[in-house]
Amino acid sequence: MKDGQDEDSDEIWGGQRHASEMKTPTRRKARTKAEREASAASYEWSAWASSCGVISVAITATYFRILREVDVNGGVFPVAELVAQLALIAGAAVGMEFYARYAHKHLWHGSWWTMSNKYRQEWNRPIWLLHESHHLPREGAFEANDVFALMNGVPAFALCAFGFFTPGVFGGLCFGAGLGITLFGIAYMYVHDGLVHKRFPTGPLGKLPVMRRIAAGHTIHHTEAFEGVPWGLFLGIQELAAVPGGLEELEKVVIAAERKEKRDELELARRASVGLVTEGAHIPSMKEAPQCKLPEDP
Repeated sequence: MKDGQDEDSDEIWGGQRHASEMKTPTRRKARTKAEREASAASYEWSAWASSCGVISVAITATYFRILREVDVNGGVFPVAELVAQLALIAGAAVGMEFYARYAHKHLWHGSWWTMSNKYRQEWNRPIWLLHESHHLPREGAFEANDVFALMNGVPAFALCAFGFFTPGVFGGLCFGAGLGITLFGIAYMYVHDGLVHKRFPTGPLGKLPVMRRIAAGHTIHHTEAFEGVPWGLFLGIQELAAVPGGLEELEKVVIAAERKEKRDELELARRASVGLVTEGAHIPSMKEAPQCKLPEDP
């Protein structure tokens, strides 16, 4: 191979000339089951507390805003404004899926770390370093990638606040857009963090076939079987349909997940039937006695 070709290869793939730019990843300590359960409990509490708080505030604000508009209009209910507001709620929620798809691909992944050396820019390097935490084993209840949820909450809060204090149709549209972004964020947290990454239990809703397929689609993103596709979450199935072999891979992942769940259920039932699942002994120093204990696997 010629010297020119060697230089081009180094420029594209980051060879020895750029070895100083590539840091050796830090080896992470494997967490115990107790540590994982504690992290899950902490995140679950935070997720449900924030969701209930946001939904309560949204319902209260919507009620008082409509009450104020009725009073301003002389007792006439603002039907047109309410319809426009509902339309913006749905539109903003759907629009956030396409924004998330674009940002995930071009900002979070298509950034300094993942691009060819000649295209790397310092401005977008921190974006990947934040999102990289989501593609590494989690060490605690939270990860650096969670900051993106807080960032999306800023425009949602601003739109809701402006729309609440601004009377008329325009204020209603802004208020609706803010609510749409908020509802999308709550749904995204439930499906992405709970159903896909098991950061908290999702209950029976997670067993719905459509939810299983959405979760399987995001699992394929993490395997990088199709160079990162799907980049979105709720419409990830449509992205996979546009890729040769995408839907076939989706079905394989769904079947594999169902088989694993059945194996886990059968194993738990087997242990219970032979008395391997027993009531945990109470430890006086603990606030609550453990519900059960499982023996260590040989």
